[in-house]
Amino acid sequence: SGTGKELAARMLHQLSNRSGPFVPINCGAIAPELLEAELFGHTKGAFTGANKAREGLFNFASGGTLFLDEVGEMPLLMQAKLLRALEQKAVRPVGSEQETSVDVRIIAATNRHLKEEVSQNRFREDLFYRLNVLSITLPPLRDRREDLPELIHHFSAKLSRELSLSPIPFSHDDLKAMQSYHWAGNIRELKNLIERCILLGKLPADYFKEQSDNEKNSCNNFSGWSLEALEKHHILLTLDQHQGNKSSAARELGVSRKTLDRKLSSWAEQSQAITDEQCA
Repeated sequence: SGTGKELAARMLHQLSNRSGPFVPINCGAIAPELLEAELFGHTKGAFTGANKAREGLFNFASGGTLFLDEVGEMPLLMQAKLLRALEQKAVRPVGSEQETSVDVRIIAATNRHLKEEVSQNRFREDLFYRLNVLSITLPPLRDRREDLPELIHHFSAKLSRELSLSPIPFSHDDLKAMQSYHWAGNIRELKNLIERCILLGKLPADYFKEQSDNEKNSCNNFSGWSLEALEKHHILLTLDQHQGNKSSAARELGVSRKTLDRKLSSWAEQSQAITDEQCA
């Protein structure tokens, strides 16, 4: 996550001869029951709330590129429908019996190991091979540190214009610290830091030390923790890594969405009970 997959996909689209638009969708950020209508469209009255017919993103991207981000989060049933759309080069809106031909280039991205997902029956093998015509791996920022100077210059210029502030000059020590940092959040973390630097007018003191200490504490300081506390910590950390997407987090944890909801509700009730007791 955060390596710049969508940026790379946009660049591929811009360098191609596709005349249509670039249309991105995060497959893990949309409820499974709504994903089909989002991709293929729906007719009026197809489901509750469908007050009028609506074209899907396949139609909207026709002649251009449809970027399926986090395709590994797509439910199995939806994977089968996606495979048919790719094979037939046509989509059927929810509630309709008619198919519509589409001309779409597909770029799919994931931070999962899809071959392993296939072996665990969490991703369709036929869809994997249909998508995996040409594979591009975007390595983490720590494995491409030679890109740092150009990225720092790019974000400094871009963000200073957006914030209407002057770009800050980084010292040799600043650049050296950036070069040696692990960058767990990859390019997304770098962009966030550059923005903070511009707002503060300098590199935040001890930023890299604080981040390193936080990582060390989160990984190694579990002595004396109960099993229940450790489970809660791991679940909440995983949920945070998936930006609050419960379905995505549940898949990584290997539990059902219902189980995850039950645990979160239980912790929320415990927290509320403690608060009520303190107020009393």
